[in-house]
Amino acid sequence: MKSILQRNTEECFLCHTTRDLHWHHVYEGSRRQASERHGFVVRLCARHHNMSDDSVHGNEELNRRLKRLCQRVYERTHTREEFMEIIHRNYL
Repeated sequence: MKSILQRNTEECFLCHTTRDLHWHHVYEGSRRQASERHGFVVRLCARHHNMSDDSVHGNEELNRRLKRLCQRVYERTHTREEFMEIIHRNYL
């Protein structure tokens, strides 16, 4: 997979460790495939993915920050309308 947020997907997006990496879909559920198709994914270590209270799945504020960042990056080269067609929600 390719990420619009991360050049080096061989390390955790948050702490840069190279151990126990997982792919995280920024927009999950029914938007999981759209996340893959458009590069709305990052690599996270287990601790930052789902194995602690500081994980993106355990910390709602971190989850929202990642969604906002992804939308901002996408909108550097696309319109808000294009983003809304894909994700159906504005996070900014």
